[in-house]
Amino acid sequence: MSRATLHDGRTIEVEVRGSGPAVLLPVDPHPVEGEQAEEMRTWGNDPALGRNLIDGLADAFQVVAFDYQGHVMEHPKPDTLTPDNIARDFLAVADAAGAERFAYYGYSWLALSGLQLAVRTDRISALAMGGFPPYAGPYAEMLKVTTATYELATAPEPAAETEQDDDPWSSAAGLPNEEQARQFVTLYENLRDFDDTKVRLTCPRLCFAGSADQIRYDQKWGGVTVDIGGPLIRHRAELAERGWDVEVLDGHDHMTTMQPAAVLPVLRPWLSKVLAV
Repeated sequence: MSRATLHDGRTIEVEVRGSGPAVLLPVDPHPVEGEQAEEMRTWGNDPALGRNLIDGLADAFQVVAFDYQGHVMEHPKPDTLTPDNIARDFLAVADAAGAERFAYYGYSWLALSGLQLAVRTDRISALAMGGFPPYAGPYAEMLKVTTATYELATAPEPAAETEQDDDPWSSAAGLPNEEQARQFVTLYENLRDFDDTKVRLTCPRLCFAGSADQIRYDQKWGGVTVDIGGPLIRHRAELAERGWDVEVLDGHDHMTTMQPAAVLPVLRPWLSKVLAV
């Protein structure tokens, strides 16, 4: 076990498992237990998601696991969670693991963070993005969602504003505190002028999402639809021309696509192919 020092001076635990080509995996290696685990199962989420992804790869790869999402929620970075700093943090993790070159897999906002890393370094041997499109991504919509979330978090009586509804993305995780919410506004504000259609990469690259991955937020959360699967379907030809391998998981939504049972059958054989394992 080692630790990496991040851009704000805080450190994060880095777990290295297995041998072979290095794969950076921003997941929690420790399963969630107790009541929180039961709540996660209610929403269809695997409390041991990170551990199961690690176990599913560590016999063929050197998995470098670090719980970046858990870290930024525990130690928010309201003014400094920028693409540049995230890339710096990921490179610090790779350095702590002794990985000069590495593949990277991330899901949702950690997928778009992987794309930001890839445009800033030549150390990536392969890039896999799940649950966020690398082309025509919903950056403007996510800025609206995160801004609305921040406004709710800073309202005088936010609890009165956040009655339960049927959308797990509006209610399952609960309302973040002010600093937790602000850091994601900072991230998407810094991506306001980012044009992913102009990105050109040379490393092997994979993107995948569920065909039913469209998250519809009501007015209190910005009143937008964040379409994840649609861009992969609509722009599949453009992505292929740019060298992306594209997988669309029929019938899957944002939650089901992130589960190990969906990820590993796509990710593991692809990594084995492009990294010649």
